[in-house]
Amino acid sequence: MTALAPELDTSRWFNARAPLTLADLRGKVVVLHAFQMLCPGCVTHGTPQAEKLHRMFATSGEVAVIGLHTVFEHHAAMTEVALEAFIHEYRLTLPVAVDWPGEDDPIPRTMRRYGMRGTPTTIVIDRSGLNRPGFSGGHLVWVRPPRLARQSGHNSALRLRREECCRWVRVAGDG
Repeated sequence: MTALAPELDTSRWFNARAPLTLADLRGKVVVLHAFQMLCPGCVTHGTPQAEKLHRMFATSGEVAVIGLHTVFEHHAAMTEVALEAFIHEYRLTLPVAVDWPGEDDPIPRTMRRYGMRGTPTTIVIDRSGLNRPGFSGGHLVWVRPPRLARQSGHNSALRLRREECCRWVRVAGDG
């Protein structure tokens, strides 16, 4: 039997009425976006895409997109006060959790539980609560399924549109 995705171990939540748990989100696809506010790839690609996905699915109830601020370097600079300002300045509306710091280790607890190697990292958890392969580095885009691409004459990555979203592809790097 496959084990369920590990529960989040967080110290604080922003943009959420109450702490979110994976158990409470079972039945939805959960997209967990791990980031650091001083990570260039997170700021330029990962976090804006996570916010876009959150806004796209916010009312559907099908997908929950969660930000996880997971600090493994520059601890003194990335405080909760600084994160609150970051969330405000970047107009983030997705729920954002703060990963608990590691004990005697710079790697935070949830980051360690999931075996993340850096940021940005996207973890996809299916409706049954099972962890699907994550993506570290680069950024993610949605593409049209091949059938729709053939019908419309397009075969490349397209704008994020809900009716066209079907599967994830990993885009290595910025191009």
